[in-house]
Amino acid sequence: MTDPAPLILFNSLTRESEVFKPIDPAMVRLYSCGPTVYNFAHLGNLRAYVFTDTLRRTLNWKGWPVNHVINITDVGHLTSDADEGDDKMEAAARSANKTIWDIAAFYTAAFKDDLVRLNIRHPTLWSTATDHIQDMIAFARTIEAHGAAYELDTGLYFDTSKVPDYGRLAGNREGPEIARIDAVEGKRRASDFAIWRRSASGEQRQMEWLSPWGPGAPGWHLECSVMSMKYLGQQFDIHTGGIDHREIHHCNEIAQNQAFTGSERTGANIWMHNNFLVDRGGKMSKSKGGFATLRSLIDRGVHPLAYRLLCLSAHYRSELEFSPEGVAAAFTRLKRLAMAVAQLRAKLDGEPGWLRLLDEIDASRGADLSYQRAILENGLPRQAQDIIRRFDAAIAADLNVPQALTLLDEILGLKAVSPEDRLRTLASMDLVLGLGLLSVDRRSLSIAPVDAAISETEIEAALEERTVARAAKDYAASDTIRDRLLGLGVDLMDGDPLRWEWKVRLDL
Repeated sequence: MTDPAPLILFNSLTRESEVFKPIDPAMVRLYSCGPTVYNFAHLGNLRAYVFTDTLRRTLNWKGWPVNHVINITDVGHLTSDADEGDDKMEAAARSANKTIWDIAAFYTAAFKDDLVRLNIRHPTLWSTATDHIQDMIAFARTIEAHGAAYELDTGLYFDTSKVPDYGRLAGNREGPEIARIDAVEGKRRASDFAIWRRSASGEQRQMEWLSPWGPGAPGWHLECSVMSMKYLGQQFDIHTGGIDHREIHHCNEIAQNQAFTGSERTGANIWMHNNFLVDRGGKMSKSKGGFATLRSLIDRGVHPLAYRLLCLSAHYRSELEFSPEGVAAAFTRLKRLAMAVAQLRAKLDGEPGWLRLLDEIDASRGADLSYQRAILENGLPRQAQDIIRRFDAAIAADLNVPQALTLLDEILGLKAVSPEDRLRTLASMDLVLGLGLLSVDRRSLSIAPVDAAISETEIEAALEERTVARAAKDYAASDTIRDRLLGLGVDLMDGDPLRWEWKVRLDL
């Protein structure tokens, strides 16, 4: 293996790029804000988890074991960062005529299924909010005892004047972004926020607990402070989330952490945020309904790994525009990579031992990616090692994955390196990229659209009829069969061993 490049990460808290130095070199501690499970995750939500997965893979590939915690918010919070409005979980339960517990279980399972489809590694620990209510009450009581909270008829509120430099993460202490919280009678300042929301008199809620401040539910910000500190310590290495969390949610986490510890500890040394997935068509908001989900891509015949590749094609701190054309281009690129890998594998004399060994290693159960990397890179020739060195330099530069992706095409076309060594180099890089390039093929990438009007068996039968017609030089009949298949969403590929694939609809 080549000498590693130092990992440089952009810290949202300092607005500077910093050399990453873990608190404990034996275990990096990473916390990621998870979903509120009242609906399916939309594609913008999922970009955050592709980013976090890339970060975790990079850390592991570069030799650091990672203790990764993601929370599941199954306690309802409000429709915005405001302290007033409908509870998302309660509203979803009423709409579906189900219990909140059923809603939470269903959408938690759906979210985890999305991660599997995107080849996102599950965290070391899923931490569920409803399992930590008593922890949250105890945490809030400590904040109150430290003089950083006050009680109103509507619940317990955090006094943001009691912590140093409140809102520093957002870059503006009292700007409109931080203070965009609805007015609540009795609040001392606009930026103060609910730690515990008391149930209104006569209100019947499905989820509420007894507390020193009356029956109710914890504020949204409280759970992340509680669970990150419980499982990772009062100061850990990295906290990730979407850039929308940077302005309020994470500012409030930091404030709670400081009040709880009675210090200036922020909870994490480095705060990292991915930018928005920008949808010009306006389908990315859960509150509007009809938003774009991973399932909506699959239903149109787009493999989910094409969406992962789309996310990797832009730097995590840059906006990424979502469009049918962009998805289609990523899908085409993924299929071309799969074709190139298949061509290299066809040149091997049987299945190499290193590939069989990798198949036996279950990375999802804690196997270290750096161990797999060592197997793959052992004995690589100089040209391949140079590719790995440049790949390492790219991802070490604040996860510059778009630059790293260009090296896939370079190694695939490097004829001076043997097919097996090219595959080994590609496989090492894919430990970070997570595209499954040694396991996917063009056939597995071909997904039937949900509204397909013809089965694969019927397609194969029609192709056999067309072969007979062409052999008989009945080109009119051959063209009729081709046009009928095209009309049913099937693209024919004469001269290609695969022969056909589903035509992907772009009306996303």
